[in-house]
Amino acid sequence: MKTVLYCRVSTNDQTVAHQRTMAEQARFQIDEVVADNGVSGVATRLAEREQGKRLFDMLRKGDVLAVRWLDRLGRNYSDVVDAIQEFMHRGVVIRTVINGLTFDGATKDPMQKAVRDALIGFMAAMAEASAEATKAAQRAGIAHAKANKPHAYLGRAPSFTAAQLEAVTDMLATDAGMSVIATATGLSRQTVYRIKADPAWADAMIVKWAAKRREAA
Repeated sequence: MKTVLYCRVSTNDQTVAHQRTMAEQARFQIDEVVADNGVSGVATRLAEREQGKRLFDMLRKGDVLAVRWLDRLGRNYSDVVDAIQEFMHRGVVIRTVINGLTFDGATKDPMQKAVRDALIGFMAAMAEASAEATKAAQRAGIAHAKANKPHAYLGRAPSFTAAQLEAVTDMLATDAGMSVIATATGLSRQTVYRIKADPAWADAMIVKWAAKRREAA
C-alpha cells in the first residue's frame, strides 16, 4: 500500500513542491507525487489529463490518493463525484489535505454510506461553485481592464518563455527525451510535445506576445 499525492498546477503561483509541503505539514507520508502541469481544472476531466490517467492505472486496493482539495479531481460536480466513486469502487481511499476529509468505499453500514455520499456530493458542489465564482471574477476583471485601459489586457501569455523555447529547440536537436527536456526547462511534457510538433507555432506565439507587450507599454 502506498500514498500518492496528485497535484494539478494551472497557474504560475502554484507549484508541486508547495502542494507536497502542505501535505507533509498535514502529516501525510507521501510515497509518490503525480502532477499535471499547465492544466485547467475547469476545462479538462481527470481521465483526460496525461498524469490524471496514470492514477487510474497505478492505484490499487488499499492505496491512498491524497489531494489538496476535491477540485483537483474534476472540472465540475459530476466529474468530481464520478472520480471519487470510481476510486472507491477500486478500493482506493481518497484523503484531502485541506480539512483532512477521508472517503473510503470499504464501509458497509448503510447509514455511514449515506452520510459519506452526501458529504461527497456537498463538497463536489462546493468545488464547482468555487470554480464558477473564480471564472466570474476573472471575466469581470478582464472586462474592467479592457474598458478602462483597452491595451492593458494582453490575454493569456504563452506557457513558455523565449529562453525556454530556445532551450527546448536545442535539446530536441540532440534527440533528448521528452521527460529530460521537461525537467530541464521546467515545462510540462504536453508543452514540449506541442513545441516539437509545431515549432513555427511556438515561434509565432513568442513574437505575438512580445508585440502585445510593446503595444501595452
